[in-house]
Amino acid sequence: MNSTFAGIDFGTSNSTVGVFAEQQPELIMLEEGHREMPSAIFFNFEDEQIVYGRQAKEEYIRGDEGRLMQALKSVLGTSLIQEKTAVMGGRMAFRDIIALYLRHLKRKLDTHMQENVSKVVLGRPVHFIDGDEVADRAAQNTLEGIAKQEGFEHIAFQYEPIAAALAYEQSVHREELILVLDIGGGTADFSVIKVSPERKNAVDRADDILANTGIHIGGTDFDRLLSLSQIMPQFGYKTLTKDGKRALPSKYYFDLATWQFINQLYTPNTLRELGEVRREAAHPHLVERLREVVRAKHGHMLATRVEQSKIDLSSTDTAELKIELEDEDILINATNADFHAAIAGSVQKIEATIHEALNKAGVKGEQITSLFLTGGTTRIPMLRSHFNSLMPGASIVEGDVFGAVGLGLAADARRKFA
Repeated sequence: MNSTFAGIDFGTSNSTVGVFAEQQPELIMLEEGHREMPSAIFFNFEDEQIVYGRQAKEEYIRGDEGRLMQALKSVLGTSLIQEKTAVMGGRMAFRDIIALYLRHLKRKLDTHMQENVSKVVLGRPVHFIDGDEVADRAAQNTLEGIAKQEGFEHIAFQYEPIAAALAYEQSVHREELILVLDIGGGTADFSVIKVSPERKNAVDRADDILANTGIHIGGTDFDRLLSLSQIMPQFGYKTLTKDGKRALPSKYYFDLATWQFINQLYTPNTLRELGEVRREAAHPHLVERLREVVRAKHGHMLATRVEQSKIDLSSTDTAELKIELEDEDILINATNADFHAAIAGSVQKIEATIHEALNKAGVKGEQITSLFLTGGTTRIPMLRSHFNSLMPGASIVEGDVFGAVGLGLAADARRKFA
């Protein structure tokens, strides 16, 4: 009989798979030496293979001809989900591309456990789509439908920040009132929850979960803001037309700075439109740079370098970003001050959402005993300093920034299906 309880954290940037087969939840190895895997797919046109995770990004970055797909989770609940995009000489719906990735995770799970695992708890953000309950429900229904299609028979969902709290609860020695701050690639989610060693295996935790809030802001949004602030001006963003009466159209720059929209630029129509923009531009050589990036389909490579600059700025004061064009190289030095200024508005929205969680729970910041941080974006120093200022008396507990949710989902699966 199938006895494995599994949890899958399908993230915007990274994914994990947790199991609860013995006494404690654990993450399975998805790649050699790694229990977390980038949520990336590369359709390699040269050898007609589909590869995933780090291999997908490596093959794309080294210049193999093909199509890299990332941030697929952000498509759930949007009109893009049923739209088709060109891959491998044909066209495939984004829904089917997500299914390929989830199928890959299930194969890894089944191989690890040496059985056809049928019970799974899937993680979900508090809001797939902000302020739209219909779209939010559609996003969960789509993900559930894909999971059933790929062989899971018993499917449940859990909010990702609650899953992180359940993972933390496996090691607590006393009752605590914790605020979970789960900021990943696509969403920032917050939960106020009571945890204790006595309650960790209880089936009904409704009275312990005091509040959930979330906002559709995450690491990919910070990438976009950093790109618009420091990179896109080198391609003409916010420059004027020759007559000085208006700024150049911003749509092309927003699309180039946003992972899920980059592919929409790779059309003959876009190149023609950019030719017209160049003729009207006060600085046509900047728009020609943009045309070169679009013509060569180097948008994802540029986005990858912006993401790395953001990561570098978590540990250094300055990050260097180099863009190689046909006739010139552009060298950009982004500073922490530049980055903080670019994301300041989003950080304010995150703070407001944290206050909303505390208000819903009916508690004050000083009552929180621990801040549990998970999700790669919580590594940004500016965010951490804000968390400290909001709840200066709370201890900061850094969980497995990529794995806590997957572990908690596996623990939840055991509670739900045992």
